[in-house]
Amino acid sequence: MKVNANTMRKGHILEHNGRLYVITGTQIVQPGKGGAFIQLEMKDVKSGNKNIERFRTGEAVERARLDDHEMTFLFAEDDNFTFMDKETFEQVTIAGEIIGDGKIFLQDGMEVVVQSFEGTPLSVELPQTVTLMITEADPVVKGQTASSSYKPAVLENGARVLVPPHIEAGTRIVVNIETGEYLERAKD
Repeated sequence: MKVNANTMRKGHILEHNGRLYVITGTQIVQPGKGGAFIQLEMKDVKSGNKNIERFRTGEAVERARLDDHEMTFLFAEDDNFTFMDKETFEQVTIAGEIIGDGKIFLQDGMEVVVQSFEGTPLSVELPQTVTLMITEADPVVKGQTASSSYKPAVLENGARVLVPPHIEAGTRIVVNIETGEYLERAKD
């Protein structure tokens, strides 16, 4: 399926020069002279080799046709994560490197979309946000203004995040999974 290069995002699968690549990063570059282009960091699905390619923003690229399966996260063992297909109840174990940095935010029963090519899982699409409780938060420093400063906090999954000064330990917050940033206080 042909799509514009500038619509490619982290986790998408690209068919380029007869090979399948997983996009691991994107950057739009606007040089002082000439047209803008998008730089795609890619990893070859079979060999694991990393590659960087540049495309004009309007250029068409071939996005691989993948099978999407709605799955539920069950459990993790070492760096392997087990999911269950919601339709067939079949269980699939996926390596942590396929899931990427977002694996720290996986919770029991979380709904995800697993994309596979010819039966081989290639990527796991997590929800955009997750609600977690803060287990540790630094005390407020007297004289800090709420608008310009954030303080470090530790979430129940061990991830570190910067939060506004009024957020204390025991508070549930919403975190953006892709960036790992605080979004808002959770509505209970």
